[in-house]
Amino acid sequence: MNRKCREGTATMIEIMECINNAMLEETAALAAEIWHEYFSSLLTPDQIDYMVEKFQSSEAMKRQVETEQYGYWQVRQDGTLIGYIGLQFQKDRLFLSKLYLRQESRGQGIASRMLEKVYDTAREFGYDRLWLTCNKHNRHSLDVYAAKGFVCIGEDVTDIGQGYVMDDYFLEKTL
Repeated sequence: MNRKCREGTATMIEIMECINNAMLEETAALAAEIWHEYFSSLLTPDQIDYMVEKFQSSEAMKRQVETEQYGYWQVRQDGTLIGYIGLQFQKDRLFLSKLYLRQESRGQGIASRMLEKVYDTAREFGYDRLWLTCNKHNRHSLDVYAAKGFVCIGEDVTDIGQGYVMDDYFLEKTL
């Protein structure tokens, strides 16, 4: 188990794979909370609702795990669910689909620990590269990924239905 000291108090960070539907349902509830808070400055409330239902709902997560080679991990601080990771195991590289934290848990180095878990998982499964998509207007995340060694390898505007698009950069990191 990992320990982290902050302001004189020890906190425990655990990253554990979602091994049942109850864990996925709990993760999906957190996803809705985080998405509505984080993306409110980048997307309309209707688009956030649509994307949460399409990609982050418990039904979507269950389908992704069962049929699309996804895995999900919960991140807990002192037992409280504060974040999650979603990975898709693709043929030649690992896709970092989701890496999110509650607002009050950001800026504590936890996202870096989450990325280390992603790197370890990639190596464990024999990947030497991973990639992700990031909204072109999400400057903070783009800066963080650049500082972590990710490079832009492309961009695309993807129609996701209901008149909505994802306007993203594709970022990749060689391990």
